[in-house]
Amino acid sequence: MTTADTQTRQGVLFALAAYGIWGFAPIYFKAVAFVPALEILTHRILWAFFFLLVLLFASGKIRQVMVALRSPKQLLLLALAAVLIGLNWLLFIWAVANDHILDASLGYYINPLLNVAIGVLFFAERLRRLQLYAIGLAITGVAVQIITFGSVPWIALVLASSFATYGAIRKKLPFDSLTGLFLEVVLLLPLMLVYFIGFANSDASNLLANTWQLNSLLVFAGIITTVPLLFFTGAAKRIRYSTLGFFQYIAPSLMFILAVFLYGEPLSADKLITFVMIWTALALYSYDAMRTHRQVRQAARVIASAEKTSSH
Repeated sequence: MTTADTQTRQGVLFALAAYGIWGFAPIYFKAVAFVPALEILTHRILWAFFFLLVLLFASGKIRQVMVALRSPKQLLLLALAAVLIGLNWLLFIWAVANDHILDASLGYYINPLLNVAIGVLFFAERLRRLQLYAIGLAITGVAVQIITFGSVPWIALVLASSFATYGAIRKKLPFDSLTGLFLEVVLLLPLMLVYFIGFANSDASNLLANTWQLNSLLVFAGIITTVPLLFFTGAAKRIRYSTLGFFQYIAPSLMFILAVFLYGEPLSADKLITFVMIWTALALYSYDAMRTHRQVRQAARVIASAEKTSSH
């Protein structure tokens, strides 16, 4: 097996691990559903801060953090990204605790299509015909749910839009995943600590009075934040980003399965119609991505062959 094959196989395993953890994350958040969502978010940010700090020192990237702190304009933009990802995390935690995992799943299915739309609107990317059909089908699916059934999938829409906008902002910033996430956590941490020290009053808010099992669960919030990101970063370094994109459907698919078959959330007619239309849209989007990727590779081989021939 060549080095490239080994790298690819490792990348696939890392991608499966990252999206698998994200997909099974509702099981963890269900286990701590008795703790208010804002407290769970505080623990997520607090313990992620310590884990990321250790990783930054271990990887020698702490200097990048110091350099970033000298760029106030970039930090201001990153603060906006931090607020968006914080909102995304908070809503996801709340949705899982309140039996809205299906809505969360729908949101993360919509996200790739929203990324394409943002690429057109803000990055001057051109929309291919099948991509246009896919986005139109997704919009129709949501519209059917709103107009025919009178229900607005607001959880899905807020999750998808906040994460897509967060991704668009991060794309403009020069920070790698680890450094960027640490800075986001640092920006959110003071607000979370003010809330936790001054306002949190649940049965779990006093760590000294908790059992070690409960405190372990709360600390795990930081691990479930950082570990899949590390796997994702490892995968992105080893396989093509276009290939990595096909793994993104694993997480919402696992959420869908958990919601329906483990937690018994009702799959009502309005949600089913919207899901079917989103799945069809994603099938078109994926087919278009595969076809385009194949055409690019064929064109590259033709050019390489022509250059090789001309050199002789």
